[in-house]
Amino acid sequence: MERKSIKLVLALILMLIVSCNEPETVVTDYVHPDGSVTRKIEMKSNEADVNKRFKISEIQVPLDSTWTIKDSVDIDKKRDSIWIRTAVKQFKNVDELNQAYKKDSSANKNVSRQAGFNKRFKWFNTEFHFSERIDKQLSYGYPVKDFLNSEELLYFYSPESLKHDKETGPDSLKFRALADSIKHKTDLWSTKNIVSEWIGKFSDLTAGRAGKDMTRESLKARQDEFIQVVESNNAKFDSLWQNGIILKELIGEENAVKFKTEADSALGSVTKYFLVDFKDYSVRIVMPGKLIGTNGFIDSSHVLLWPVKSDFFMTEPYEMWAESKTPNTWAWIVSGIFLAFVLTGVIVRIIKKG
Repeated sequence: MERKSIKLVLALILMLIVSCNEPETVVTDYVHPDGSVTRKIEMKSNEADVNKRFKISEIQVPLDSTWTIKDSVDIDKKRDSIWIRTAVKQFKNVDELNQAYKKDSSANKNVSRQAGFNKRFKWFNTEFHFSERIDKQLSYGYPVKDFLNSEELLYFYSPESLKHDKETGPDSLKFRALADSIKHKTDLWSTKNIVSEWIGKFSDLTAGRAGKDMTRESLKARQDEFIQVVESNNAKFDSLWQNGIILKELIGEENAVKFKTEADSALGSVTKYFLVDFKDYSVRIVMPGKLIGTNGFIDSSHVLLWPVKSDFFMTEPYEMWAESKTPNTWAWIVSGIFLAFVLTGVIVRIIKKG
């Protein structure tokens, strides 16, 4: 297995975060009362080469020849051409949608995603719940909420368009400072996640063969020390790791020699999870009836919107959900008739007694 240092992992994470993912994609799920879903995918690309534009391997969600596809072109503010592809498909239920995820060959095929739908009858109303869930990547990471306060957490999950508006608006200084604070704290979050995940994977591989000083609990107790070692040797971390010097400093010379293979394997596992080449996109959900609950944002077109980024499901599942209700007209009619019948009976009894 090719060995990659924690320094390299962090560098590549930064590259993935700042890189521009093509194409820019918005997925809209139109949820119907019977549980069927009409999915529309809108993709925009400035790639002039038609052979490179909208390649399946670059698209963020499942898409194949069974979709109805329409291509068009637009001109942006810089007078550059923007190619637009719109794809639409009807799924008779979320099971069909989840089958598409299981057979996914798109850019994000290595990430586990699933949709859910539930309908509840409550006499006067019928309530609907729809969700899209992405499973977490790390087994031993920390929730980002342990590092950010409530204001920072809301901003962390916000769409980029909303962040841009705030960071260029009247309170730009406040929101730029907020963004800087979030970056500093999430950098620490990423480092701690890497070290914690390495400790977890390494202790799994050495379980039953290592001494008391090498148990997961013992290694976790020294986690801050491990982080300090990583950061203080950042400039030459690659060579120091490969030569075993860092490992000796972390777990002692005898253990470093004995468990070198396991240590490299654990680092390889960490690298695999952190370097999932996830391409960002956005999700919109249009529910039947009146919206009564959601964890999403309302975009400029008054539609529910969620950004989807790899940071969001690194250490916790990322679930986008919405609830709505529709009135059961027949139930109101039946109830009205029943109430009128009861009232009529009461009035007749009163008249007879009179």
